[in-house]
Amino acid sequence: MYSYTWYQWLTFFYFYCFCGWVFESTYVSILQRHPVNRGFLRLPLLPLYGSGAIMMLLVSVPFQDSLVLTYLSGVIGATVLEYVTGAVMEQLFKVRYWDYSSKKCNIHGYVCLEASLCWGLLTILMTHAVHRPVARIVLSIPALPNILFVSVLTIVFIYDTVICTKEALALGKSLEAMQRFRQELENLQVQTALLKMEASDRLTATAADASGRLAEASSKFTAAAASTNAKLAGAGGRLMNAGTGLREQMDARLESINAQREKLEAQKEKLASLMGMSMEELWKTAGIRLESFLDMTAEERKEKYRGRLQLLNALTGITAKQFRFARKRFRSNPTAASRKYGKELAALKELFSLSRQNENSAPSSSGMSEHAPSHITEQEQTNQDGTSKTEEDAG
Repeated sequence: MYSYTWYQWLTFFYFYCFCGWVFESTYVSILQRHPVNRGFLRLPLLPLYGSGAIMMLLVSVPFQDSLVLTYLSGVIGATVLEYVTGAVMEQLFKVRYWDYSSKKCNIHGYVCLEASLCWGLLTILMTHAVHRPVARIVLSIPALPNILFVSVLTIVFIYDTVICTKEALALGKSLEAMQRFRQELENLQVQTALLKMEASDRLTATAADASGRLAEASSKFTAAAASTNAKLAGAGGRLMNAGTGLREQMDARLESINAQREKLEAQKEKLASLMGMSMEELWKTAGIRLESFLDMTAEERKEKYRGRLQLLNALTGITAKQFRFARKRFRSNPTAASRKYGKELAALKELFSLSRQNENSAPSSSGMSEHAPSHITEQEQTNQDGTSKTEEDAG
């Protein structure tokens, strides 16, 4: 059993956090072929590795005489820690900062067999090779300097963790707002499609009614022309010719109406196919949205659009500082993913990519080393002034 003081344990924790950051940054930089500052924090520390190292030391204590048991304890302990950490972070921040979904034998993308096997090897390497010289160095440090060191570092670590956590939570709220806004837009598209289909159905019904009336009139006229032709044999020839010509005109109009009706039917089918569903599926999915939309009072519609405006404000309310944080985090974690907000995350990554391209093509005159889109910078300036255009309109 290890007999270390609390400040020595903290020293080990920060040391292995730093070693984890060096390892991860080097590994990911090689894979990405460009320097990557890996991690969730601004500090060059990866708490997952520090926690994992301490956990490995503790769980392997009873099995240090057996390499096999040490290996298995490291595999199990580190895998559990990695899974719990990944699940909690995604639940809080709506983003999975590492993703093993493309790996074989993974569990929800948080852990995979390959990583777990590596954790076991790292456990043996650390307990039997790395930790012993590290422990000798730490134990040789006098108590007072060690306490001062870990105290200052802990204060900085906690401050950085709080700041990064707040900004990550703000990013998660932005993803939620983006998803709600996208769903509202999809609802509007469905309502618009239903309105178009209702108008198309009415046109089809009108065309069918007109077609029936024309057919009935044509039949009556033909019968009258035949009767007149029988009574007026002499002059009936000319009248019959006139009747035949008129019938041909009416038949041509009837064909035109039928062609228009077929065209409307084709447009309806095309509209349904563009939305990715059949006519029956569209009506089934839409349900009573059209009826409920038409039944809304003016005040209810105003309230609905006010809610959409609030969503838009939440979406565009991300400040330039938060934007820079988010871009750095995704640049540091290129495999970041989200099961629930995948589309929104992809849109943000595309925005970050465009922003970086703008940086490379047009140097900034403001002196900022990191850039956000103009509307975000303007929003931050508005927030700093304490007044927004929306608030002025409301006033």
